[in-house]
Amino acid sequence: MNEQLLPLLALPSRLTIERASSVLTELQSALSATEDAMVVLDAAALHDFDTSAVAVLLELRRHQLLRGRELGIVNWPERLTSLVRLYGVDTLLDIPSATAA
Repeated sequence: MNEQLLPLLALPSRLTIERASSVLTELQSALSATEDAMVVLDAAALHDFDTSAVAVLLELRRHQLLRGRELGIVNWPERLTSLVRLYGVDTLLDIPSATAA
C-alpha cells in the first residue's frame, strides 16, 4: 500500500475509554467527508490508549466497509499490535506482516 497517495487521518495521542466516543465521532465524520476508496489512519502519535482503541478501530473499519470502502492503518504502536493480536482481530485490522512478527 502506498500511503503517500491516500488520504491520511491521524489518530490522537490519547485514545482511552473517556475519549473513545468523541474520537470515534470525529473520525467517522472525517471518513464520511471523503469519497476515496481507501483512507489510511496514522497511529504514530498514539501513545496513551487502552482496549477501547481496538473497539474504535474495529468500528471505523465497519463504517468504511458499510460505505464500500477500505481502511488502512500505519505506524502501529507495538502495544496496540499486541492488544489487537490478543483479541484475535489482527486479520480484520490487517496488521502488516513486518509489524505482526
